[in-house]
Amino acid sequence: MDQDTRAARSPVTADEQQPRTPDEIRADIEQTRAEVGDTVEALAAKTDVKARAQERVEEVKENVREKARDATPDPVQRGGQQFVDTARANPAPFVAAGLVVLAVILWRRSSR
Repeated sequence: MDQDTRAARSPVTADEQQPRTPDEIRADIEQTRAEVGDTVEALAAKTDVKARAQERVEEVKENVREKARDATPDPVQRGGQQFVDTARANPAPFVAAGLVVLAVILWRRSSR
């Protein structure tokens, strides 16, 4: 803390040599509490390795999504979106197809 900061927070103002009011002192205390709270919060965020790693994973995922989106031709993107929309609108045929594939896989495993 430098000289000016100490002078500004002292119970007597430097300019007037008048005692500060309790409300001014309380306001300074509240400001200091807020600053300390922000500092503690920033330090806690820096030491939370798991959260920082998760944030980094999300950044990498988003970068990969953007690169894939940029590398995929528009007709393919539209076709994929159309397929997803169709499956969401009428999922029964897709569920049935999935069950058939599962049955075939289980049948082939059991016949070995």
